[in-house]
Amino acid sequence: MKRTLLAASLFALSSALVTAPALAAKPAKEAKESSGAVASVNGKAISSKLADAIAAGQAAQGRPDSAELRNQIRDELIQREIVTQTAAAAGIDKEPLVQAQVELARQNVLISAYLGDYARKHPISDEAIKKEYENIKAQRGDKEYKARHILVKDEAVAKGIIEKLKKGERFDDLAKQSEDPGSKDKGGDLGWSEPGNYVPPFANALTKLEKNKFTETPVKSDFGWHVILLDDTRKLDMPPLDDVKGQIGQMLMQQQVAKHMQDLRAKAKVK
Repeated sequence: MKRTLLAASLFALSSALVTAPALAAKPAKEAKESSGAVASVNGKAISSKLADAIAAGQAAQGRPDSAELRNQIRDELIQREIVTQTAAAAGIDKEPLVQAQVELARQNVLISAYLGDYARKHPISDEAIKKEYENIKAQRGDKEYKARHILVKDEAVAKGIIEKLKKGERFDDLAKQSEDPGSKDKGGDLGWSEPGNYVPPFANALTKLEKNKFTETPVKSDFGWHVILLDDTRKLDMPPLDDVKGQIGQMLMQQQVAKHMQDLRAKAKVK
């Protein structure tokens, strides 16, 4: 459960960092705001600031401000106000669940704006991005491996498969008894991958194999017992820094924001 919630939180962080720039405060010289009301519905004015907020969100997605956009926004706000007034007249705004959802929406807006402001005030440096690039490069190594495996639950069964391989039986045929549904019908083929994408026991055994050789003792992992065959290796080229700079920067920002949130939690008085 905790891992699921953490993953959801990190996804929310990622989304917030993308959308937050439209919500956070901007320098006065860049702000494009109108004043007054864009329309009124049943005597209630619709603030132009609502239109500005929607326009800012559209701008963040690459759509420039224009008279056409403003007309569309005005129509949208009028329709929203009509439905909102109708819902309020029916007492829907007083329902506990609706009030809770409104509060959550308010929190989401504040969180997105705060994270956008935090990201601008604490940018990731080029030095940090380059350092992380070198770390990733070192962890990936310089080879990719094309592997096959047969996964079984029992060590004795794995040993039996190894003995059959030594006697000349085909790996493809023996792979049909594998517990891995994704590879059993493909001769155990796992395709090309970096060792770091596998669990450590599997990766350690794989990188020690010679081409066209299989493990002569079963390899234990949390999934069961593996018999591994190395089909081939090839050179692994790391993309140029400029090609992945944006991705690495976003990843580091997500990590930085997650750490900041942990610090805020540690300082808060929670009962």
